[in-house]
Amino acid sequence: MVICLNLDKDKLVSHIKDKNQIMNMCRILDKIEIVMNTHKIQSTDFYDPYERRLAQSILNHFQEITYCELGGLEEAERKVFVIYPDYYQFKQEDIPICGFMIYDYVGRYSHRDFLGSILSLGINREKVGDILIHKNYTQIIVKNEISDYIFISLERIGNEKIKVMQIPLTDIKKGNVNYKEIYITVSSLRLDALISGSWNLSRQDSQKLIKRNNVKVNWEPIDKVYREVSKGDIVSVKGYGRFILDSIKGFSRKGRIRIKIRLLI
Repeated sequence: MVICLNLDKDKLVSHIKDKNQIMNMCRILDKIEIVMNTHKIQSTDFYDPYERRLAQSILNHFQEITYCELGGLEEAERKVFVIYPDYYQFKQEDIPICGFMIYDYVGRYSHRDFLGSILSLGINREKVGDILIHKNYTQIIVKNEISDYIFISLERIGNEKIKVMQIPLTDIKKGNVNYKEIYITVSSLRLDALISGSWNLSRQDSQKLIKRNNVKVNWEPIDKVYREVSKGDIVSVKGYGRFILDSIKGFSRKGRIRIKIRLLI
């Protein structure tokens, strides 16, 4: 007689305060249930660092399973979880992601351009990992389940024709990330103040962006305008971009704070 384990999902996610992530974490628990009941390996979609921290808080509850995180590079921003029984020997063929190289284009395209072209094919964002832009080519990491579709369907970036080829994950290289260093003065290190200073927005407009859940700090959605930003924090604003609070340089004569930020370009 086979006894199927049914996890108390409500209890296991009760520590998670972000209601938007409850369903996401329940999907992790579904995967854990399958592994524990069938002893078959399971993998998730790509998660950002914030989502992975939440997932780890759940996965670490279970001694009967183990897991690894894969994203093409050790320092990848987006990674999948591969979950399997604690006795299982992980194999190369168990890797659920693959790499592609996009090449033979002359235009200068941004991360947003590549991602937009991929998503316009009807692909969910969760199936796509990091997009690594190099001088003459770009590498992308995707789930294996969409690899054939990517190869057949991805023909253009913007209006320009491109070529695509699948590559080994061992060929994945860290991409070029370009930042523009700018110096601004702010009244405080509040999130709304830094967003206003970074993109020359009114404080009211910055607060609207935050309250509408368009802002993340270190990938975590933030809806509190008074949230303090610390050195090294990564702030992303939907529709505008991303910056890092690089350093605090001191105070002006009027008591305002001089800071240096690195704005992703």
